[in-house]
Amino acid sequence: SNKYIDDIYQRYLTEPEEVEDSWKHFFEGYEYQRIGSSMDVSSESQIEKEFNVFRLIQSYRSRGHLLSDTNPIRVRVDREARLDLANYNLKESDLSTKFNISKSIGLNNATLKEILDHLQKTYCHHIGIEYMHVTDTNMRRWLREKFEERSKEISFPASKKRTILQKLNDAVVFENFLQNKFIGQKRFSLEGGESTIPALNAIIDEGSRLGAKEFVFGMAHRGRLNVLANIIGKTYEFIFDEFEGNKSSGESEDDVKYHLGYTSNQKTSQGDEVFLKIMHNPSHLEAVGATTMGYARAQNDLLYNDTKKIIPIVIHGDAAIAGQGIVYEAAQMSKLDAFNVGGTIHFVINNQIGFTTDFGDARSSHYSTSVGKVIDAPIIHVNGDDPEAVVFACEFATEFRQKFNQDIFIDMVCYRKYGHNEGDEPKYTQPHLYGLVAKHENPRDLYLKQLKSQNQEMQELAKKMEEDFKKELTDRFNNVKQKTIPQRKQGPHREWRSIGHSKPEDFDQSPSTFIDYKLLEKITDKVSSTPKDFNILKKAKKILQNRKKRFEDNNIDWALAEMYAFGSLLSEGTKIRFTGQDVIRGTFSHRHAKVFDELTNTPYCGLNNIDKNQANIEIYNSLLSEYAVLAYEYGYSLGSPKSLNIWEAQFGDFANGAQIIIDQFISACEVKWRRMIGLVLLLPHGYEGQGPEHSSARVERFLQMAAQHNMVIANCTTPANLFHILRRQLAWNFRKPLILFTPKSLLRHPECISKLEDFTEGGFKEIIEDSTLKVKDVKKVVFCTGKIYYDLVAKIKSDEVKDTSVIRLEQIYPLPEKQLKKIFTKYKKADFRWVQEEPANMGTLQYLKEFEILKDVKFFSRKRSASPATGFSKVHIQEQNDLINQTLS
Repeated sequence: SNKYIDDIYQRYLTEPEEVEDSWKHFFEGYEYQRIGSSMDVSSESQIEKEFNVFRLIQSYRSRGHLLSDTNPIRVRVDREARLDLANYNLKESDLSTKFNISKSIGLNNATLKEILDHLQKTYCHHIGIEYMHVTDTNMRRWLREKFEERSKEISFPASKKRTILQKLNDAVVFENFLQNKFIGQKRFSLEGGESTIPALNAIIDEGSRLGAKEFVFGMAHRGRLNVLANIIGKTYEFIFDEFEGNKSSGESEDDVKYHLGYTSNQKTSQGDEVFLKIMHNPSHLEAVGATTMGYARAQNDLLYNDTKKIIPIVIHGDAAIAGQGIVYEAAQMSKLDAFNVGGTIHFVINNQIGFTTDFGDARSSHYSTSVGKVIDAPIIHVNGDDPEAVVFACEFATEFRQKFNQDIFIDMVCYRKYGHNEGDEPKYTQPHLYGLVAKHENPRDLYLKQLKSQNQEMQELAKKMEEDFKKELTDRFNNVKQKTIPQRKQGPHREWRSIGHSKPEDFDQSPSTFIDYKLLEKITDKVSSTPKDFNILKKAKKILQNRKKRFEDNNIDWALAEMYAFGSLLSEGTKIRFTGQDVIRGTFSHRHAKVFDELTNTPYCGLNNIDKNQANIEIYNSLLSEYAVLAYEYGYSLGSPKSLNIWEAQFGDFANGAQIIIDQFISACEVKWRRMIGLVLLLPHGYEGQGPEHSSARVERFLQMAAQHNMVIANCTTPANLFHILRRQLAWNFRKPLILFTPKSLLRHPECISKLEDFTEGGFKEIIEDSTLKVKDVKKVVFCTGKIYYDLVAKIKSDEVKDTSVIRLEQIYPLPEKQLKKIFTKYKKADFRWVQEEPANMGTLQYLKEFEILKDVKFFSRKRSASPATGFSKVHIQEQNDLINQTLS
């Protein structure tokens, strides 16, 4: 409105530097008109037209991408860009009129026709850009100036054109070779999107030029083999060997070839050495994005401490990025202190289809990349048939990432030559589209025609490239047939080199993990006090003072045992990373890892003030996400085997929001990809009448996945055992995920305590026996795990039962069978029982019934149920009492 413009104009007159550049240019033109004329009717009309032209320019900047020529296959959907002259009260008769506002786009007193020509070449050719939604003025100004300055005429030297052609040639020939040599095998080819290869090469070259030393890639299966071979540097022999179905490479991954990861050292076009890693992944598409971010953060924390030195690159499919919620979760993580990686470059291979679903049925947004607007990320759309435009977009994006350390999206619109896999028939559902695809030349051949028109030598060069590459592939293929596979090269990272894989006997008995009494004393002092000038809340002060009293009374509770585990590891130089919802205070207000100044809200962490040379604990309250956060922590654990990495669910039940990460990554990563992690999952679990969603951490689900010593599943009942099991994670010379069911009511249960000597001797106890009864007096042995132990003991005491021993199974998997055999031998005349709080179709019951050693044990539980627990507290109490009585009767 006029008032809005008047307000901006007054600000321009008083504070011109505070006004957006485009408005400054407009008002400069206005001042020229106002001062240089007598303000007659015609000049008033000219001023209005100047403003209308300015509106037109701003509209091209905002919506020009809607008209950009980015689709190589079909006509774009009309998104009503409203960029006609009539929309701005301009006419064709104005085309020859000169306008001062042309200064704002780098022209000097240009005609409207010249302005339009400039805008269309800049914003509506093979690159479209969305950036006007960016709220940061400096960022938006940089994007506008750089794009308008460079994109109109993309001009690369001959050497870069040869590199682009070489990469396109490699991509095309590689796919053709696989198609001919391995007929009918799935390869999820890149055909139609071959410009991905020069694109990724450009990111590496430009990133390296701007200081990056390492690049971490995450992508699903489409085009993955081509990226592995022609970007990451996985040797063709390895890939061909996998197609042959061999394991002669010495690797023992047990997944399909288009899910496997790889690492390598490579040389850039400038001759700089960079380290490349592509993350392993399952078929769950976007899950790998957050794991890529987590791994990049770990490497930055360990090696660089400078996010410009390591760049995560996530390669998406258009249907997946639009359809999968983890993309949004990861976007919301991107600028948070706990998860910031200095910006991720998102590259979308936009096939315009997901399996058989056309994009019109796959999203409501104009673009698959619209999620980027949530975090003010710029979005570049580019035609995949124009490799120079694609390379320009990638270099532009990389420069932006290195300058602003923010996410940016590149949407390369291309097509998928075949169906979902090479044996699929896409014409069943998209006959028209695939009629167009069948007639369409690949990007290499189109680029070759373009180069030939510029330089006749390029035709011969391309022919030689193709012949040389085919010969190389044939030679490599023959190597596989002759079983001469090269050794896999080691990368530069050394964190894992002193760590081996586990053996079954490693789980027979835990190593010693005790610490010195003086260290307990020191940790107690630091976590129970604050600096003198710290204004601590009275309630928080009481909590800290209670820690000191517990130490003095030799009465250690769960929270203090946790502090001892963390503090002792930190003092030994072990870093701790701990994330989850509300973990700083703890869901049940037991942890208080940090306390906050009542007046300034400044945090103080006693754990980070134990010793001068200690490591630090980084504990963060996460966003309200399980899926993306656990994926991130999984990735972080892959890169940090010598730190303690923990994720805690607010309630254990909520872990099922991250079930894909548990099922596909955590439980199977060692078998599928030969990758270990030491990630700890703390899952509050226990039946206390809080209803179906706050009782069960779904123990049964983890036990269904337990095999081949893939993880440790435990349910501790003493603070000391918690202390030892956390320390054991680092004491082992291998790494295993730890699924730890943690208590709620036991956090403050008067009987759930440990003595100081439990911390200064021994290690983790897989089984805890009742030591109060003589063996000859025991007629019943009741096995259990977790909180129900205290309910059983309370009933035994109240009824003065003298013949029943309760034995706690602290480590459920791997089952400590040797220790159990000793118990059965020891109490061979007793009646053996197992009791669990969960219904019969849940918990540990079905898992334990599979063991021969437990064949004579009687099992007690709640009856089978579709829901984990009742929502009525009185019903819960009655159920619990009945269960205890039945077990002890």
